[in-house]
Amino acid sequence: MTMLVTIRLQAADFDVNREIAALTAGNTNIGAVVSFVGICRGGEGADAIAALTLEHYPGMAEAEIARHAEEAMSRWPLTGLTVIHRFGRVTPGENIVLVLTASSHREAAFQAAEFLMDYLKTNAPFWKSEERADNQTTWVDARDHDDAAAARWKK
Repeated sequence: MTMLVTIRLQAADFDVNREIAALTAGNTNIGAVVSFVGICRGGEGADAIAALTLEHYPGMAEAEIARHAEEAMSRWPLTGLTVIHRFGRVTPGENIVLVLTASSHREAAFQAAEFLMDYLKTNAPFWKSEERADNQTTWVDARDHDDAAAARWKK
């Protein structure tokens, strides 16, 4: 059976249930689908986020995500995967990213999803700026704990 791989970068929101249905349609070898949905958080007080703006280089970003999707498929026995990442302005409560991994067994699906999320969080070619309620805008820096999480997957 051919493995279904979907990678999309889009400004529009996505429907998680529709994406799971598309990933699993007609495939009776799937025993587990793991999903991760990253959502824009707002917070409270002076540090509350009014919006995130996500930027990327079209073409380059898709190619880099595809490269890591191929690595996930070579490391774990997956039957399919989906990565959807939004760009543009996103407000609190809106979806930012979706990672779906499908496999015959849950362990592979969980590990592949974690691997892909750690990559997306640390190395995917996206740039985020945070807009605060007071209209201050700052670029989001990499975080050490995200780098440490991604380091565990190095061969």
